[in-house]
Amino acid sequence: MSYAIIGFGKIGRALAKAFARHGIEVAVATTREPPSFAADAAAIGPTIIPKTLAEAVKADIIFLAVRFESHAEVAKALPDWKGKTVIDAMNTQASLDELGGLPSSAFVAKAFTGARLVKGFNHLVAAALDQDPDVHGGRRVVFLASDDDGAASEIAALAEKLGFAPIQLGRLCEGGLLVHARGRNWGHLIFKDVVKFD
Repeated sequence: MSYAIIGFGKIGRALAKAFARHGIEVAVATTREPPSFAADAAAIGPTIIPKTLAEAVKADIIFLAVRFESHAEVAKALPDWKGKTVIDAMNTQASLDELGGLPSSAFVAKAFTGARLVKGFNHLVAAALDQDPDVHGGRRVVFLASDDDGAASEIAALAEKLGFAPIQLGRLCEGGLLVHARGRNWGHLIFKDVVKFD
């Protein structure tokens, strides 16, 4: 299984650190050329591999950590996303009306034709996501929502591998709304730093 993170701002780097802590190789890409962020990737660890966007989208599992407005441009990197699992780690202040009444992830899914889309890792602020998820003897929670049960299970297993405690919230129109950042009315679980004690 291969992994990529598209976007290398605060969230992208925090996700990269989660992979680095466990020695798991992950490609990182932006719309810029790899030499422009290679030093930042190397500072995180040797398993963080800078690549072009065209190279990074060859991965099996891809995190979207770009600004919400940029996701449509990323989607153009492939004519068909079939066989890919895309994790929407983005937030937007767009209203449901602006998104055609859809939760933001359902809106994003329309751009990534054929992909299995999972909403996840978006409710933690970068400063929390950046830290080791092992907290006071518990594990930091990540909420997941998807219309594809298989994809949700796959990303739950990845979250476990990265040290998090995944909690599945159901479909995008259900659980997705709970972690949907929108306008001035945030989803019920957005920016909640929850820890699970086993």
